[in-house]
Amino acid sequence: MSVIYNRVALIGLGLIAGSMAHAMRRAGLATEITGYARSPETRQVAVEIGLVDRVCATAAEAVTDADLIVLAVPVGAMGQVAEEIADHLKPGAVVTDVGSVKRAVIEAVAPHMPEGVHFIPAHPLAGTEHSGPRSGFAELFDNRWCLLVPVEGSDEAEVARLAGFWQALGSNVDVMDADHHDLVLAVTSHAPHLIAYTMVGVADDLRRVTDSEVIKYSAAGFRDFTRIAASDPTMWRDVFLTNKQATLEILGRFTEELFALQRAIRLGDGDHLHAYFTRTRAIRRGIIEAGQDTDAPDFGRAVARRKAAETG
Repeated sequence: MSVIYNRVALIGLGLIAGSMAHAMRRAGLATEITGYARSPETRQVAVEIGLVDRVCATAAEAVTDADLIVLAVPVGAMGQVAEEIADHLKPGAVVTDVGSVKRAVIEAVAPHMPEGVHFIPAHPLAGTEHSGPRSGFAELFDNRWCLLVPVEGSDEAEVARLAGFWQALGSNVDVMDADHHDLVLAVTSHAPHLIAYTMVGVADDLRRVTDSEVIKYSAAGFRDFTRIAASDPTMWRDVFLTNKQATLEILGRFTEELFALQRAIRLGDGDHLHAYFTRTRAIRRGIIEAGQDTDAPDFGRAVARRKAAETG
């Protein structure tokens, strides 16, 4: 690989930005990586682990002379950060983001972008339930999708350059309209997260009654819910507040489907349940065939194998 952006500034030093730093080094995509986080503790950890080449005391310092600026902060903070860095962006620089919502980010950031600076929103569809500067790893984006959401008047050459950058990080890349992005993500990510938070909340209430049985006897389905529900609360609060319309639309449709299943269970309509589960099972097969997950059984065995290797 060769350098795509000479200096890259990461504003926010959590899972996504940290993984970008590791992946950039793996592929040799930048000459220098600067970084800034609002929390002094995060900046200190970033210095200790050598996450970036230079940890800066301000966002303005981090973006000075940067060719690519990545806004990796919660969606609700995007506008404020854009305002802070606007006067320090050099002409020709590219500003992008990694937010899970796109229309709200465009509305918050675009008004602050100076003439001659290219603003190209993006969203890497990758992550874990972990957060913070220690959580990143270079392989996070491998074979995952990154969606680019160009704004009106985006320079096609710069969009292509950013697409090449994400591909070099390991991602597949697609281009999508902002409103369509927000609807798609409400289906594939936002509503599922809200449902997981709700189910774990219900279980927490039950736990008080059942003396921790919900925790002790968790089956795989509930464990998956708890993993999702362990995601960063600030980020997800902002996602739901900024993608309100699409999320509520999908939750309304979910409620209708849930009522239909409740009715089938109440009436003993096994044919309806079997047909419904057969149709939804096909979605899982499609995800595996697309290379976005594996059908290899796990059931906690990976942890057991790792512990055995450590003790062996």
